[in-house]
Amino acid sequence: MYLLRLALASLNNRRFTALLTVFAIALSVCLLLAVERIRTETRASFASTISGTDLIVGARSGSVNLLLYSVFRIGNATNNIRWDSYQQLAGHPQVKWAIPLSLGDSHRGYRVLGTSPAYFQHYRFGRQQPLQLAEGRAFADDPFEVVLGAEVAQSLGYRLDERIVLAHGVAKVSLVQHDDKPFRVVGILRRTGTPVDRTLHINLAGMEALHVDWRGGVPARGAGRVSAEQARALDLQPQQITAVLLGLNSRIATFALQREINQYRGEPLLAVLPGVALQELWSLMGTAEQALFVVSLFVVLTGLIGMLTAILTSLNERRREMAILRSVGARPWHIAGLLVIEAFALALAGAALGLTLLYVGIAVAQAPLQQLYGLYLPFGWPSGYEWRLLGAILLAAVLMGAVPAWRAYRQSLADGLSIRV
Repeated sequence: MYLLRLALASLNNRRFTALLTVFAIALSVCLLLAVERIRTETRASFASTISGTDLIVGARSGSVNLLLYSVFRIGNATNNIRWDSYQQLAGHPQVKWAIPLSLGDSHRGYRVLGTSPAYFQHYRFGRQQPLQLAEGRAFADDPFEVVLGAEVAQSLGYRLDERIVLAHGVAKVSLVQHDDKPFRVVGILRRTGTPVDRTLHINLAGMEALHVDWRGGVPARGAGRVSAEQARALDLQPQQITAVLLGLNSRIATFALQREINQYRGEPLLAVLPGVALQELWSLMGTAEQALFVVSLFVVLTGLIGMLTAILTSLNERRREMAILRSVGARPWHIAGLLVIEAFALALAGAALGLTLLYVGIAVAQAPLQQLYGLYLPFGWPSGYEWRLLGAILLAAVLMGAVPAWRAYRQSLADGLSIRV
């Protein structure tokens, strides 16, 4: 115990250098834990986005691309699926339910998804959790009704019965607004922590109504325009959609149906298993993850080397102090232990401050990260892996502290009493 008091008194005597060392270690620990926390939560967020869906079907492209635009609303489809192809898929004997998805429009940077009521009945996220409405109801027969994700409603301040105007395309700033066909908010979904929170959901008929008077990718002008009331009276069955989510009667038939869809002769289609596509996505990102983790480790190593340098630099200044300690009865291993305890105390203080900085950073960045990237960083105790990382840092600090401890151990009493200039 007396060695600990001596170590703390010695650090207090060199408080400025000690505080700089602690702060350097804290920043490196905070960076390491932040990288690990973001990596873990990103994986969990992606994995919990969709569950209970056996196959995702879209135009033939890449499996990762299909997963990204159909589930995560990232990127765009290379092509669409004909409506008659969707009907054949939905009517297949092995298909229990089918959810059509139509993308292409947006509202103030948030994606608009055209779908059917089956979306609210069969879509699952997390551990088979269904979508639930916080307010209002799902859209019905009126094509100009919209159900908002929780993040859309919160960030834009929308309430039930408000009128909103959708925009053509997916840019945050669009020059083409569907201002002649406003939508009424009829429902707001509960928060899910998935891209559903950042999506506006409309009926497929509503998506068709928005573009019923478009020709060649541009809206008609003058007499060619179709008003919202006129659109309601038209046949608004879509001619094509972006993708389809399929739930099967038996998972045993998944691979057989996947092969059948991939060989479909009506048009080039691609069917992927969500879990397999997600693993492929992580395999592509694995190298970047490891590289970022290694960089963080080197930053921690740099902080510990700074601590080692500070202790070694102070050895010459502390020769007389150590000689006095020896003269009053301290043994060589007491001197060595004193320096090891100092190194451990600096690393422990740095780790504690690093954890504090991490949680302060989470508190500050939690809302922006969720709003901009859909990444939710929860407050919580460090995981077992994070505790092991902290333990490894403390162990590395003790090992590094053994270097100046060994040098101090070998210093003789005479060397300490006769300072060399």
